Amino acid sequence: MNIAIERKPASFRLRTDLLERLRRNAVRQNRTLNNYVESLLLDIVYNEPNDTTRAAIEEAMSGRNRKKVYASADEMMNDILNDK
Repeated sequence: MNIAIERKPASFRLRTDLLERLRRNAVRQNRTLNNYVESLLLDIVYNEPNDTTRAAIEEAMSGRNRKKVYASADEMMNDILNDK
């Protein structure tokens, strides 16, 4: 069963450096420029994060529940022992 997906021509004006980078990436993946750009756009449009992921992203960006980063195990142990 071979189902053809209807496509419609579209024209976009892109920065030359961006277009060249897209071409290089397409060649690296052994794909046409059209196929490469279409797949990027499909990923962006159809792969939206769910509510749980959005909440986690928001939490991470807000800095809530940020963990302290220790330079050494001794520093961490001192912090734990002095926290009581």
